[in-house]
This record gives sequence, structure tokens and C-alpha cells, in this order.
Amino acid sequence: NIVAQENDIIQKPNAIDKEVIWDETQTIMSKTDLFGTIEYINDVFTDVSGYEDAEIVNKPHNTIRHPDMPKAIFKLLWVNIKAGNQFHGIIKNLAKSGRYYWAITNFEYTKDAKGNITNYIAKRKAVPQEIITNHIEPLYKKILSIEQASGEVAAEKYLVGYLEDIGFTYVDYITKLMMDHEKLSVVETESAEVQNKKKSGFFSRFFGN
Repeated sequence: NIVAQENDIIQKPNAIDKEVIWDETQTIMSKTDLFGTIEYINDVFTDVSGYEDAEIVNKPHNTIRHPDMPKAIFKLLWVNIKAGNQFHGIIKNLAKSGRYYWAITNFEYTKDAKGNITNYIAKRKAVPQEIITNHIEPLYKKILSIEQASGEVAAEKYLVGYLEDIGFTYVDYITKLMMDHEKLSVVETESAEVQNKKKSGFFSRFFGN
């Protein structure tokens, strides 16, 4: 899904098991074209990732993809954002230093006069450590181990089965984890419209939209 010439690709650093220390009240932002090529980053992106504008603009966004991330999550991400869906994903990113940082991403879209998506705008904020430790990291490690042992298709099928087992889509699962952490509830007897308004309102406030 990411299109880039060989000479446009940045040599990735070796990952080290140390976390980036950053101001977790801040919002990381980037803008890409439809192929994932970076067109703009904000100062927080620079501060957290360690990449200056001149180093990473016009480079593929997967430059910051951490090797601990299963490909199945990114496939799910691309299917949703290409369709213009609301998508919230929890991603482990790779800084220039080799350190990592976890973030939850919210996508916005710019469109042309015909309503076609022209750009993806991603906003990222820090994820509560409890969610990473207790839920996301164990799940991603299991998916990645299946991917490495049996291939991407097997890993995707496992993810589908896991989500079916718990009765959530990926986005709804992430939303539930975030809302549970903030002690905000969605009542099962409420209409789908009311539930969706609660979920949308939560993320609007969380990302400061």
C-alpha cells in the first residue's frame, strides 16, 4: 500500500527496548497522500520521532513502523481509511533513535470537489500504559508470533477469530478499552445511534476536535 522509490526510503534504525520520553499531553500530527507519503508533520512529530521535516517529508510513513507491529493491524487500518471510515488504532512506533512510543491514532480526511479522498490526516495521542500492558501488547505479540510462524493470512484469520470471540470490531474494542479506562460506559440497551454519539463524543474530546 505504500509506494516509494528506493532512494526515497530512509534506513531504519535498529529497535531498542527503550521508550521515548515525551510530553504525553501533546498531539502528534502528520498529513500524507493516498499512498502514505508524508507531506506535513507538526513540531510534536519531530520532537517525539526525532526526524526533522527535511528528513522525512516526501518519505513513506512506514518509516516509523515498529518491527513489533503485526501486519494484520496495518491491513485493517488501510482497508478502513481507504473507505473513509472513522478509525482508531493503537500503534507502536519506531523513533529515529531506535526507541519506541505507543500512540492511538485518529484519522481525518481531505476531499476534492467530487468528494474523493485526497489526503489522510493522522492525529496521535499517548495511550494509557495499563491498556498497553494488559490488553494490546499481549494481543499484538500473539498475532506477530503467528505471522512469523505461519504467515500473514494465518495472523489475519486469528485476529478475525479473536474479535468474533469477544464480540467487537477492532475499532469498537479499542474504543471500549479507552472508555473503560476513563470510566465512561455505553449501555447495551441504548440505541446504536446513542452509543455511536457517545463514542464519537469521547474521541472528539480526547483528540481536541
